[in-house]
Amino acid sequence: MLETMKALVYRGPEKIGLEDVPVPKIIEPDDAIVKVTTSTICGTDIHIWHGGMPEVEPGRIIGHEFVGEVVEIGPAVRNSKVGDKVAVSCVTQCGECFYCVRGIYSHCTTGSWIFGYMIDGCQAEYVRVPHANLGLFEIPDGLTEENVLLVGDILSTGYFGAENAAIEPGDTVAVIGCGPVGMCAMTTARLWGPSKIIAVDINQQRLDVALAQGIADVAVNPLNGDPVEQIMELTGGRGADRTIEANGFKATYEIALDAVRPGGNVSLIGVFEKSQELPMNRLWIKNIKISMGLVNANRIPELIKLIQAGKISTDFLLTHRAPLNDIVTGYDVFGNKKDNCLKWVITPYQR
Repeated sequence: MLETMKALVYRGPEKIGLEDVPVPKIIEPDDAIVKVTTSTICGTDIHIWHGGMPEVEPGRIIGHEFVGEVVEIGPAVRNSKVGDKVAVSCVTQCGECFYCVRGIYSHCTTGSWIFGYMIDGCQAEYVRVPHANLGLFEIPDGLTEENVLLVGDILSTGYFGAENAAIEPGDTVAVIGCGPVGMCAMTTARLWGPSKIIAVDINQQRLDVALAQGIADVAVNPLNGDPVEQIMELTGGRGADRTIEANGFKATYEIALDAVRPGGNVSLIGVFEKSQELPMNRLWIKNIKISMGLVNANRIPELIKLIQAGKISTDFLLTHRAPLNDIVTGYDVFGNKKDNCLKWVITPYQR
């Protein structure tokens, strides 16, 4: 294996670049080294790039959504072997700490947390995966890397948002934010049998994709009128039974709160860079439930089975592909929503 590799390194707000860095090594007995064969740029990476997550220190290799090949394992790794093709959870988990034993894996106290945040990430040729026994999932025969590329983060996040919304058969679900995470929320919301899924976004092209793919039944564009009023009209004046906020902006947050019916549920999965106001003087009387949080990524095996069975697919989201060499261009295109880009797929570095 090489001594150095190419990786995208964060050097401060608006400062990212492809650099030569040391290839990671096994540190703990349950570590694995994975050769990254396919990865993506995610919305959280864009937040980091713009300085919206100040906890990320300069010098960090970013990226957290990837698949690859196991090339080395520590002596305590028992669930994977060298040569396995694997999907990888964006969240590392020890399985033994206070939070892990309670199923809150995203707050594992071992200090690893999420790739590209507190530990080096996957927009590189190789990555060290801590707690590999709980973080690596073999790709089944018959599925490609791209078929399962998004299970480690945004598909899990969309599922997490739909699961927290507690959707019941026949419900009307409004998903506010029609980016890749929102589309994954719509895709997985179907599993609970809602009668209607409403996609809300100011980007008409993305609304059109959601309708064409059948993951949404109705599109609401706030540029065409008050979105809450439009949702009220679509629900007989009652409001959506469940709303899922998938952007992390003030406007989408407020739509999610205002468009839910009394007694309904609001699920927040967007990444917020700024604090938001919770208008208790209006909300308390609605008897709504609000859930939020970072994905636990504990549904990856189930999601792979659903993909394998043809129940869900995210292939349509993968609109752009280029080698790691072009990743800075990818940040510009994906981050600035150019060229109708939904997901920028990163293929191996071309030497």
